[in-house]
Amino acid sequence: MIINIGKIKISNDSPLVYIGGPCVIEGEKPYLDAAKKIKAAADKAGVSFILKASFDKANRTSVDSYRGPGIEEGLRILAKAKALLKVPVLTDIHEPWQAQKAAQVADILQIPAFLCRQTDLLLAAGKTGKIINVKKGQFLPPASIGNIIKKIESTGNKKIMLTERGASFGYGDLIVDMRSLEIMKRTNYPVIFDLTHSLQKPGALAKGTGGDKSFAYPLARAAAAVGIAGIFFEAHPNPPKALSDSANSLDMKEAYTMISQTKLIDKAVKKCLKK
Repeated sequence: MIINIGKIKISNDSPLVYIGGPCVIEGEKPYLDAAKKIKAAADKAGVSFILKASFDKANRTSVDSYRGPGIEEGLRILAKAKALLKVPVLTDIHEPWQAQKAAQVADILQIPAFLCRQTDLLLAAGKTGKIINVKKGQFLPPASIGNIIKKIESTGNKKIMLTERGASFGYGDLIVDMRSLEIMKRTNYPVIFDLTHSLQKPGALAKGTGGDKSFAYPLARAAAAVGIAGIFFEAHPNPPKALSDSANSLDMKEAYTMISQTKLIDKAVKKCLKK
């Protein structure tokens, strides 16, 4: 399965596509500044890039946590970034009514991991005709992704991407089973690895989610070695100051290094797989 967005081809056999951006829109100027820097890193590495953004992080740990500017302002900022940088954009939705509105701006609608089995949300997203990126829940075995796919396909939409973001391990950690990437590839749909959310330690900060960014490079390299369609990552000009996922976000230098390393591995692996 190949999904096309302009000149970008997304498939498990094509060169890696990189989906990156801050976890949440922190305002117009901060977001546009960050987006420009991340796009510059991708351009320098010579890779295909899709900009990500959340207008509302509806699943934050604490009621006091920053959620974002909301759908109206968030989509306005996202549309401005899309036009300014001339890149496709991805955003997540949490409720069925948001699907059609977000589809007016976003090229890809994302289903959050905690909501991956919500039938009404999946159907509403599928009916937009947009590309749908489903994050497999931390609680879900990869073989169960087939039921989610069928829900979206029932709308006539087969533009589906599947994302691995780690599995729950005990009460406060995630692990990545690289077999999951290979299992989901058997569906023939593009598989994405969510690098930075896989680094999370849920609840580690009492009122927030912690993480261990020291594993970013090895996990990214391992995922690229499987031969997948893309890598999803959070990036921020100043991660400690990020209003969401500060413990896991890459800075611009780290993002460029990760992209450069995985690009080389991906090229070598897919060359071998074609033989």
